[in-house]
Amino acid sequence: MLRILGLGKVKNFGKYHRVLSRAKWSALACSKILLRQILRLQLPGDDVVIDIDETIERKWGSKIGKRGIYRDSVRSSKSHFVKCSGLRWLCVMLLTDIVWASRVWALPFLSVLAPSER
Repeated sequence: MLRILGLGKVKNFGKYHRVLSRAKWSALACSKILLRQILRLQLPGDDVVIDIDETIERKWGSKIGKRGIYRDSVRSSKSHFVKCSGLRWLCVMLLTDIVWASRVWALPFLSVLAPSER
């Protein structure tokens, strides 16, 4: 995020990073604020369409405790079941029509780690 804002080469880059990485953040409170901002930009009368995407981040290592084994929906089919190990993330997004892009875009407002029940 800092690099996207053009702060990647700022002399005090480490201080920005320290604030963002060590501060206590509430994902639900941040997502609520972000969703309100997104909805405020939406045109009146537009339908509100929310989508949920499940993504598996393939991570390995002894320090990754929330890793589980999940069905890989990309490589699996009706007749072939593929399992993979990693972290399962649920991403909730608002689908909206972007006029200048001539297509529907997904604007994510919440990402949550969803570990396996085991």
